[in-house]
Amino acid sequence: MKFNLFPKLNPWILGITGGVIIMAASSKAFDWPVPTKTAAAKAAASVAVNDAPLSRESKMTTSYSGAVKKAAPAVVNISTTKIVRQNAQRFNDPMFRFFFGDDFGGMQRNRPQKERSLGSGVIVTKDGYLVTNHHVVEGADEIKVSLAGSKKEYEAKVVGKDPRTDIAVLKIDTKEAPFVTLGDSDKVEVGDVVLAIGSPFGLSQTVTMGIVSAVGRGNLGIEDYEDFIQTDAAINVGNSGGALIDVEGRVIGINTAILANRGGGNQGVGFAVPINMARGIMDRLLKDGKVDRGFMGLLPQDLTPALARKFSVPEGKGVLVGEVTEKAAADEAGIKPGDIITEFNGKSVIDARQFRLLVADTAPGSSVKVKLLRESGEKMVEKTLTVVLKTRPAEAGEEGGSSAETPDDVLDGVVVSDIDANARAQLRLPASIRGAVVVEVDQTSAAFEAGLRSGDVIQEINRRPIRSAEDAVNATKNVKDKELLLRVYSRGVSRYIVVDERKSK
Repeated sequence: MKFNLFPKLNPWILGITGGVIIMAASSKAFDWPVPTKTAAAKAAASVAVNDAPLSRESKMTTSYSGAVKKAAPAVVNISTTKIVRQNAQRFNDPMFRFFFGDDFGGMQRNRPQKERSLGSGVIVTKDGYLVTNHHVVEGADEIKVSLAGSKKEYEAKVVGKDPRTDIAVLKIDTKEAPFVTLGDSDKVEVGDVVLAIGSPFGLSQTVTMGIVSAVGRGNLGIEDYEDFIQTDAAINVGNSGGALIDVEGRVIGINTAILANRGGGNQGVGFAVPINMARGIMDRLLKDGKVDRGFMGLLPQDLTPALARKFSVPEGKGVLVGEVTEKAAADEAGIKPGDIITEFNGKSVIDARQFRLLVADTAPGSSVKVKLLRESGEKMVEKTLTVVLKTRPAEAGEEGGSSAETPDDVLDGVVVSDIDANARAQLRLPASIRGAVVVEVDQTSAAFEAGLRSGDVIQEINRRPIRSAEDAVNATKNVKDKELLLRVYSRGVSRYIVVDERKSK
């Protein structure tokens, strides 16, 4: 049975973002086999580190050649080859088979072809370990490394890879390789002058200059774990895996991606993986041959001003728990939906992106203290729980209901229905999900602006559990506060949203 929570209906459409593309800055990318652990991968690499902060006194300089001379010899050109088989449909033409025969056509259809790709890399140890991007060597059957000023090519072996951060570690057979000094990317500040070194378009040892435009850049959808340094130093196709250095010649990042228009090319917005993150990934790959990440099994949400107001907590502090996976580490520790996590293992939690990084950087099996705020009566109380992290996964019918009328000014523009067997099957809803399914949402409504969509399931309204469409209707009656807190199940997860009906007036 459907319940009308608004007097008129309008169809809604998805918005399309046009003209902007996130691109990895290498010429091609392939899938590649999981590397086997070599004997060399069992020992940690000895890298040179200089974590002293930069002197930021104002001073003029006419050249950065000193910094370039320190780092450039260790920035290499990487060329890869992959064998693929082309399926040329033109050989299916009957006239072609008449002249050349079926066997010839079959041979041509299965003829192997070579695909080549170019990128960059950074040697970080004297004995030839180097860091690059995963997408630079992805799927490669052969990897060649060329040093600056040398005609000699080295065949490189993959030591380990981590697609979630786009970092790969390679090894070339040498004992006297030029290598870089690593800086401390945590001390990088917006406005610092930086230089990008790599092989854009195959032009080896190209240097471009810019500044740090932003730090801690995330939520771009490039990688699973993002904490990018953003720069306007020109980064183009082929720069991937190259070095982003400071004015002292220390590597502070591994150039990874660019924001480009549909024509491609540098637009002044480039992204580099911070060297501290890359170094941590490299150490784990060298030690274990893989990267295991901590996993709590919950959905963290940024605490928006509206959510902070509804939960009576300060803005900009902590993350809201939207959902907890059954039998996951968070569930076993007693964390519940609606909790607000303010501290993880002694570190203040700022937002969902930073929280994911904190959890992922903690080894599985670790016992961590989590501070949170939980509603108790009319106030939020602080609790401290102990969570034992698990390993992140490889890829971490009711019927019935009665009608009722509701005021037009509460959840105006929303139609809900009971979750019957048909709806559960169509929406692929787990048996554990209860609530009222959203049938339609007026595109001009406050609910639509808040993110409510057709197919969502309203599980709570103002912390009151919803089990049917009638429950949803009753929960909107006699509501004095026109700012409603909803818990909504959508696309496999639950989250909180705030519907501010005052905005629709």
